[in-house]
Amino acid sequence: MEAVQGSMLLIYALVAVIALIVLIAKFKMNPFIVLIVVSLILGLSVGMPMGAIVKSFETGVGNTLGHIALVVGLGTMLGKMMAESGGAERIATTMINAFGEKNVHWAMMTVAFIVGLPVFFEVGFVLLIPIAFNVAKRTGTSMVLVGIPMVAGLSVVHGLIPPHPAALLAVTAYNADIGRTILFALIVGIPTAIIAGPIFGKLMSKVVFPDPDNPLIGQFVDQGGAKRELPGFGITLFTILLPVALMLIGSWADLFFAPKTFANDFLRLIGNSVIALLIATLVSFYTFGKLRGFNREAILKFTNECLGPIASITLVVGAGAGFGRILMDGGVSKAIVGIATDAHLSPLLLGWFVAALIRVATGSATVAMTTACGIVAPIVSSVGGTRPELMVLATGAGSLILSHVNDGGFWLVKEYFNMTVPQTFKTWTVCETLISVLALLFTLALATVL
Repeated sequence: MEAVQGSMLLIYALVAVIALIVLIAKFKMNPFIVLIVVSLILGLSVGMPMGAIVKSFETGVGNTLGHIALVVGLGTMLGKMMAESGGAERIATTMINAFGEKNVHWAMMTVAFIVGLPVFFEVGFVLLIPIAFNVAKRTGTSMVLVGIPMVAGLSVVHGLIPPHPAALLAVTAYNADIGRTILFALIVGIPTAIIAGPIFGKLMSKVVFPDPDNPLIGQFVDQGGAKRELPGFGITLFTILLPVALMLIGSWADLFFAPKTFANDFLRLIGNSVIALLIATLVSFYTFGKLRGFNREAILKFTNECLGPIASITLVVGAGAGFGRILMDGGVSKAIVGIATDAHLSPLLLGWFVAALIRVATGSATVAMTTACGIVAPIVSSVGGTRPELMVLATGAGSLILSHVNDGGFWLVKEYFNMTVPQTFKTWTVCETLISVLALLFTLALATVL
């Protein structure tokens, strides 16, 4: 079969996305199965070689799950230990007392903004979800009010602020100054997170009501029972921020030791997100386990029972990535890039537009940002006249737009918040799009001042 070219590719991709939404949302079919079936049909429809379709899907799943499965598994164990010891309850109580019950959505955004700085979105998500569940339960508020500010804070730092890998790569590609990039990113990112997080979250919590019977809440919230002494705030904060600190140290390894030395390599190893989470989880067995009076059998029971509920989430996230890979290998991403480069936009708008189109096609903010930099950087350097730091922000903003069914983050939010697909579109997808558009507008405003 001949490969499909041009605008027909985009039509096939659009039909595939609509089919996914209808089958999962309206016909209540299993998302994991639907994603596999639609991906295979799309691959056949756009004329991919039959032998390559399954391989392409498996590559997408493997590339994503190689990282996500480890991160979600270790993060869930850490969250479970924090919940069983009362650590999540301690942080929730302290935050409620500090901010007041009416301002918990501001508290969640603030915590996410800080925790999210050195970590991938998924890592920050699994670290903070036990605290979100606890805050929602203790204040009797919706997961939308508590959760949307959390994911907004994480998303803004993921897309805009170094030391995130994609943002760092963009800094290099555009020859930007990293210090200035961080400063401009904070100027743009803070108001963006405020509007798309607490303000939008409060608005949506009045119209979107997730099913309160959430099977995951039991894993992360103490269900009453005997009153016990909670761990101290300091030891709890130390344990939960340990992976964040390790990742920061890893990203700054060159400041401490010369590259390619044993010490430098060792810091980079412990700063790897999987190793950092593993170390923190092992530490939690002591701080949240032994110190709280739990024996080894109890810790084994906690870590075993928390993995069951996350199996389906992990598979769906992987299948979403497989679908994204079919879009990429089938030529859809290339067709989208062609449209963007033919549009002859100003450099800032071009960076945003290319990243936005790749994001919609592939579902990955990191892929969108890194690919867009490679395409746009040579064009910008030949045109000149635009601050490279602002190019980083515009490209990062574009990479966050319109998260939908081919994005792992979409399924993480849907499953953990216990929402339907339409509810996830109304909350998470709109939140991501708000972040993208607001960050672009603030970047353009900054460009007129500088």
